[in-house]
Amino acid sequence: MIKVNDNYLKLPGSYLFSTVGRKQREYEKAHPDRNVIRLSIGDVTQPLAPVILEAMHKAVDEMGQAETFRGYAPDLGYEFLRDAIAKGDYHSRGADISADEIFVSDGAKCDSSNIQEIFSLHSKIAVCDPVYPVYVDSNVMAGRTGTYDVETERWSNVIYMPCTADNDFAPELPKETPDLIYLCFPNNPTGSTITKDQLQVWVDYANKVGAVIIYDAAYEAYISEENVPHTIYECVGARTCAIELKSFSKNAGFTGVRLGYTVIPKELKCGDTALHSLWARRHGTKYNGAPYIIQRAGEAVYSREGREQLKKQVAYYMNNAKTIYQGLKKAGYQVSGGVNAPYIWLKTPDKMTSWEFFDYLLEKANVVGTPGSGFGPSGEGYFRLTAFGSYENTVEALDRIQKM
Repeated sequence: MIKVNDNYLKLPGSYLFSTVGRKQREYEKAHPDRNVIRLSIGDVTQPLAPVILEAMHKAVDEMGQAETFRGYAPDLGYEFLRDAIAKGDYHSRGADISADEIFVSDGAKCDSSNIQEIFSLHSKIAVCDPVYPVYVDSNVMAGRTGTYDVETERWSNVIYMPCTADNDFAPELPKETPDLIYLCFPNNPTGSTITKDQLQVWVDYANKVGAVIIYDAAYEAYISEENVPHTIYECVGARTCAIELKSFSKNAGFTGVRLGYTVIPKELKCGDTALHSLWARRHGTKYNGAPYIIQRAGEAVYSREGREQLKKQVAYYMNNAKTIYQGLKKAGYQVSGGVNAPYIWLKTPDKMTSWEFFDYLLEKANVVGTPGSGFGPSGEGYFRLTAFGSYENTVEALDRIQKM
């Protein structure tokens, strides 16, 4: 008789953003006359930059000619893109990362889920709390997290690192030693950051205890402050303890075309085993590569025109973030984030739970956000709004919220 992977049955409810989407659809069906504004998921709204479209059109034409047609991509990704990434994202910041340490994929979400496959099921993970749900859920699916406590909303074999207002929403070193440490900065969902010196403490700690940091830098393009690192490899010793995940979704608007990459330095080892080799084996076995057309689009991101055009897009979204932050402050809310990240983290009013505030905001203002409790126990009593909407919708949403 066929059996299922019982670990999937341990997952409480559905995926956070699936639940948010379902509740929005149900409300819209019941109230077809109302214009609901979505400031929930981190999906971009601005069109692809002209230089990216030009690169895609040219690549499409190449695919129509026998002389320039491309089939399967190389395992790690096309060299032209990996070279552009190495120079543009690492060498320009003094980080020693070579092109053959970069693995091109179809997005950071997949990589952040799949990376755990190369580690033992006995590995203990440490996560920020609140946290991007994929980090925990993918480890639940693998059978690594133990049992779930409904009362505390915690897994028995997960080390939670609370990120609260008391520590400026930045984690402290765990008292229990982990094997894998998930860090995301600028942070999703809180929008917080840490300085280079603070990140160096984590790198030193990981090297000392023999842990691996899985560093999600999907939002680094939104950093505006000087002493906030754009990559963990700006820190001394990171090559022997850190894996970095990057995405083209937020910095270049690729949510609908999909592109990302993972960096694994060759010095990073578990005992005598190079993690670079393990990920290369997994990548080659389970993945056939991002399309040539999309990788050419990714290359255009690093051109002079691409950088200029995308800088304007980032500024557009961060102006939205400023609008949300200031509007909520004016309305009397306690808020953070929105400076180095396109997310605003607010404390729910009147001791509402985060899901109660979700329903209240949807009913009274017809605005959809994301309940903080969906990101972990320490997210209860908080709420996330995204700056990825249009400016017009952002202004309208804030006007409605201020009138509640």
